[in-house]
Amino acid sequence: MSGTDLEHIRQVYMESDLLFSENEVRTAIDRMARDITDALIDADPVVFTVMNGGLVIAGQLLPRLNFPLEASYLHATRYRNTTSGHELEWKVPPMVEFTGRPVLIIDDILDEGHTLAAIIDYCKAQGASQVQCAVLVDKLHDRKARPDLKADYVGLEVEDRYLFGYGMDYQGYWRNAPGIFAVKGM
Repeated sequence: MSGTDLEHIRQVYMESDLLFSENEVRTAIDRMARDITDALIDADPVVFTVMNGGLVIAGQLLPRLNFPLEASYLHATRYRNTTSGHELEWKVPPMVEFTGRPVLIIDDILDEGHTLAAIIDYCKAQGASQVQCAVLVDKLHDRKARPDLKADYVGLEVEDRYLFGYGMDYQGYWRNAPGIFAVKGM
């Protein structure tokens, strides 16, 4: 990335609106962990992290889940570091056997949910006994991929803006931002 482009990336962060602080995000993750533990404590689930967005939330959520689970990851994308969707691309399919077992999918955000819906459908078709999903952020709007698409565990609900931080990115950057931010004017 050229210096000018990197300056733009820095400027976006400097001008962004902080929607949720690190403390507020941690509180939401704690609540999600309690709810997931209550629901899956005796279930022997396979937990898949959706890369790359789910990396940060999974890294903080998994140590708070106080029960035995098998963790892995998968990588499906539609965005390829842009702001608009493309066709679904499987980079890494699930590599852990989950036939007959419950599956929990962890991701950063439920926006329109085309990628998440495809992952859920895949896991069901491959024989998961149950498929649930946990997202740090559920974006509030009426453009979901399916009318019935909802996350089972949601950390925070946010307005319909372009977000970054805690796994969500702006043009491939700022997944590491310490809170949840919205791009100014978006």
